[in-house]
Amino acid sequence: MTIPVDRLTEPAVRAFVDALNANDRERFQAALAPGATMSDDGSDRDLDDWTDREIFSSRGHMEVESQSADGLSLVARYRNDTWGEMRTAWKFVVDGGKVGRFETGQA
Repeated sequence: MTIPVDRLTEPAVRAFVDALNANDRERFQAALAPGATMSDDGSDRDLDDWTDREIFSSRGHMEVESQSADGLSLVARYRNDTWGEMRTAWKFVVDGGKVGRFETGQA
């Protein structure tokens, strides 16, 4: 069972997932705080390079399976044209109503 994006409780995370699933780079950038950072499987990555490769050029899509009580952690089935589908964990830090950092990796 998946959680519809509009049911995600943290507005910044909801905006992030909604823009990601729409493959809308402009809305995705607008969901991020200035200077946002990220890591993948425990290693910090260049945000622009990673999002271009793992989301936008490969049509990334997230089906959320569960969220933490505070809405800042998700478990999701993530798929893109490069890697196929995998179960992933996402943790978010919200700064000023936008995502200031996200960490993802296999769940």
